[in-house]
Amino acid sequence: MTDAGTDAGTGTGAVTGPGAGDAGTGPGPGADADRETYGAEFFRAWLAAAAVAVDRNADLLTELDSAIGDADHGANLRRGFAAVAETLDKEPPGTPGAVLMTAGRQLISTVGGASGPLYGTLLRRTGKALGEAERASRAELAAALTAGVAAVAQLGGAQPGDKTMLDALVPAAEALGTSFAAARKAAEAGALATVPLRARKGRASYLGERSVGHQDPGATSSALLLATLAETAGAEGAAGVAS
Repeated sequence: MTDAGTDAGTGTGAVTGPGAGDAGTGPGPGADADRETYGAEFFRAWLAAAAVAVDRNADLLTELDSAIGDADHGANLRRGFAAVAETLDKEPPGTPGAVLMTAGRQLISTVGGASGPLYGTLLRRTGKALGEAERASRAELAAALTAGVAAVAQLGGAQPGDKTMLDALVPAAEALGTSFAAARKAAEAGALATVPLRARKGRASYLGERSVGHQDPGATSSALLLATLAETAGAEGAAGVAS
């Protein structure tokens, strides 16, 4: 398993230190209640927002990757998520599971290196776990994301503490059972916590002790994905209250 860290924001500022990301971590009005469910449109909006956020933060992701990786994480994800957004816009799938599975397949076919298979597996397995239901609750998404994260761990042979994307994804999946905001905060904290770690998987592991002191790019992009999920949920909740 390669790259994983969190210095990325979604256009409102990057996560750069303790306390970053605390602002706006409360759930959106009505959006994070247990009774709320989310359809395909919500998941398409999430991935469209992720594509915008990745594009805005691509240079930062590449800068992080240049220190301990191949210096292509930002460019690869920018290309991949742009293709995802285009595909979902042209032929929008009708269920949450189908949206995520389509996005995962697109990432695998578009993104080179390890990022495509890892993110593709994450979304495909999460979508598969959601099944064919027309809507999904936050609790159902949390369970599905946990399955997706487990698939990523199996594919890359990594675990939390190895300085990979799992350091952001594992706590985020656990926290999603509480709220979208909690998942975002957990992912951001997990990414920041990769800075003092020594990489044990992926290209960064070849650096040994020299990998210490650098934030993992994959954990950073994973936190970015969770940030856009929380923002999408908040926006939907605010729209529901306004309507």
